[in-house]
Amino acid sequence: MATYREAKCRLCRREGGKLFLKGEKCYNGKCPFEKRPTPPGAHGLSRKKVSEYGKQLREKQKVKRIYGVQEGQFRAYYEKADRMKGITGENMLSLLERRLDNVIFRMGVGASRSQARQLVNHGHFLVNGKKVNIPSYIVKAGDIITVKESKTSNKYFEAVKASKVNTPKWLEFDPEKLQGKILANPEREDIDSQIAEHMIVELYSK
Repeated sequence: MATYREAKCRLCRREGGKLFLKGEKCYNGKCPFEKRPTPPGAHGLSRKKVSEYGKQLREKQKVKRIYGVQEGQFRAYYEKADRMKGITGENMLSLLERRLDNVIFRMGVGASRSQARQLVNHGHFLVNGKKVNIPSYIVKAGDIITVKESKTSNKYFEAVKASKVNTPKWLEFDPEKLQGKILANPEREDIDSQIAEHMIVELYSK
């Protein structure tokens, strides 16, 4: 994703809700959004009524920012999901959830998706025994993700071993072994983000 150099908390304010982009800061009461939940800018409080198209656009932007993907990537996920069996919106969210950077985040190895993406970029992980340094790599049920043995003594990963994380039911993680497994493809009920995916489908299908 292109580097965003402004304060990430402005994105939460722009989308009108917490996107949990800053890891622990989003949970410990220091989140700027809780102090200033209005849209950024001088006219944040005086925005006009949003059209249906505007709502759909904002929903798409929100999901792009949650998962940290660009427009071209996001459109590709939609088109792939549309070709799959089942409900397009749910298929799209399942693909986004199965990105390797998101899985590392869900396992609790990365405090945020952006940190997880950096860890993947640096080549710290193996998928089924093979090094993968592509954050957008899509995992599938049965895949096993491990930290490279040469990195397990790193101070960062030593701290991960001592942490406790509640993983979603489609994923398991053993902090002692620094190993995770994809138990199944995530279903809509497994994705806790407040997302109206049908609005994105409506936007792209026009």
